[in-house]
Amino acid sequence: MTNDPNDMNRDPITKAPGSHPVGVGLGGVGGAAAGAGIGALFGPIGMLVGGAVGTLAGASAGKGIAESIDPTGETEYWRDEYSNRSYANADYNYDNDYAPAYQYGNTVRAQYAGRSWDDSLEQEIRDGWESAKAKSRLSWEEAKDAARDAFDRSDRTYSAYDASDKYYRDQYKNAVYYKPEYDYDNDYRPAYRFGTQARSTQPDREWDQNLESELGSRWDSTRATSRMGWDEAKHAVKDAWHNVERAIPGDADRDGR
Repeated sequence: MTNDPNDMNRDPITKAPGSHPVGVGLGGVGGAAAGAGIGALFGPIGMLVGGAVGTLAGASAGKGIAESIDPTGETEYWRDEYSNRSYANADYNYDNDYAPAYQYGNTVRAQYAGRSWDDSLEQEIRDGWESAKAKSRLSWEEAKDAARDAFDRSDRTYSAYDASDKYYRDQYKNAVYYKPEYDYDNDYRPAYRFGTQARSTQPDREWDQNLESELGSRWDSTRATSRMGWDEAKHAVKDAWHNVERAIPGDADRDGR
């Protein structure tokens, strides 16, 4: 069995080069079904994870999906993005003030799976901000928009993870990089989720040696229960990366170029 990174672009069933498993796998059940299934969740990427505020799955997000959201990736996403938000106030900084608000939004999304953000939910969670804010100087009125932003982004991220989980659970044993000593829940799922999350936060990047090195440096902090080292996990990570990238024009490295 080979672990050549170029194999990451092969269809996991036919082993045909230059394919994307999500698109090819669902293609067998018809274009309409694909569009209504994973294809609809993985694109457009801006609406799925990040981008405009709003949810795709909303109340369908569950705690199980929330458990493995990459906290490092989310922290870095908001570090780069928060200053572009209309609520950002130059009198406050990211690490001390806004980061706790984003973290609180993610915590609330996990705790209130099945709920939508509305006046009722906000009333329930506003008092919790005082104990969750750590060093933040933001009042709830100043923090709530950031918390809501993270809450909404989490919904889209959960949706992507859910779609990825359902697909790869059935397909991962057919992949050319599959190793029987590793199982799905503990080993491969964290890698697929990492690839999904990483692609969504870096829509302008191509998979190259620099990116692979960057993601490899983060693997130990995001691997959760996975027993795979980066040299083994990177193939599944790249597989998921390309499945998300399929929704983005200019997928130049898909065929190994």
